[in-house]
Amino acid sequence: MMENNKDILNAYVLPVLRDIKEALKAFGLPRLIITGFLLLLFIIAPFAGISVGASLTDTLGRFGQNAIMVLAMVPMIHSGCGLNFGLPLGIISGLLGATLAIETGIQGPLSFLLAILYSTPFALVFGWGYGKLLNKVKGSEMMIATYVGFSSVAFMSIMWLILPYKSPTMVWGYTGEGLRTTISTEGFYYHVLRDTLSLRIGSLSISFGEILFFALFAFIIWAFLHTKTGTAMTAVGSNPVFARASGISIDRQRTLSVIMSTWLGALGILCYQQGYGFIQLYQGPMYMAMPAVSAILIGGASVNKATITNVVIGTILYQGIVSMTPSVMNSLIHTDMSEVLRIIVSNGMILYALTRKSGASR
Repeated sequence: MMENNKDILNAYVLPVLRDIKEALKAFGLPRLIITGFLLLLFIIAPFAGISVGASLTDTLGRFGQNAIMVLAMVPMIHSGCGLNFGLPLGIISGLLGATLAIETGIQGPLSFLLAILYSTPFALVFGWGYGKLLNKVKGSEMMIATYVGFSSVAFMSIMWLILPYKSPTMVWGYTGEGLRTTISTEGFYYHVLRDTLSLRIGSLSISFGEILFFALFAFIIWAFLHTKTGTAMTAVGSNPVFARASGISIDRQRTLSVIMSTWLGALGILCYQQGYGFIQLYQGPMYMAMPAVSAILIGGASVNKATITNVVIGTILYQGIVSMTPSVMNSLIHTDMSEVLRIIVSNGMILYALTRKSGASR
């Protein structure tokens, strides 16, 4: 009898336990801890008087708004350019497209399509120049990218004041010139994705429009990385010596990845704006690369390897923690410290993620 039990243990139980152990190891201890903390917040939420459905709605909404900006990290990581701290350059492309679309006065979903159309040429040109610059500073891409992002935001802070926009929706009312700091998307493409294929179950609301919009571009990036060009790009990032010996143009592949990342950044800010409801100019894009970098690192990516799964997991974990922690803590301590807690938690998550840049499994 004991021998039969031992045989069953060796044949069925131990392999399952080994598979679970390997799965947990692959998932990574840091992500396991963060996931556990997020689940704990959802468990505590009802006892703090917070609706779990509303909390899930907020988390999924934040995921839909931010996921494409996190996805923008993938091409540059694959080509060996590292994390795209210059994401504000792509965001500026999206802002130019958004303001031009509003300037035309066209409303509804067509306004959103026009914003994508107008932002694309800017993203291609800016991404090409950005890629050429990074090719000149191989080995210091992330540091240079940070200054590219900051300097582009500073330059555009001047340009928003002098560009010849005339729409009364956007310009300062007392001068008729220069764009406002914050511009509402209501009446144009406000919630154009969020209200598409929206499902409500009690207090839980799921916007399939935003999720499908992200899924479309995630599939495009996944499919591209499995093409001949995408494989060459990955080879450049993983082994540039082998790539060069195989006749692959390293600079061309790196430039292509930067252009793709910049364009995704433009699309990402447009998706963010339609859900958030406002276009934020001037200093608004300054630090928007940090949450995206943090999310993909928390998702398990490293500076030379990233997958779509890392994007999805990282965005959900990051946005879930940032969303849930202030609301739960406010309810428990009965004090409105939401903004302070959000700053502490979001910057703490960014700091933690940057210490994980060599891999989430450490």
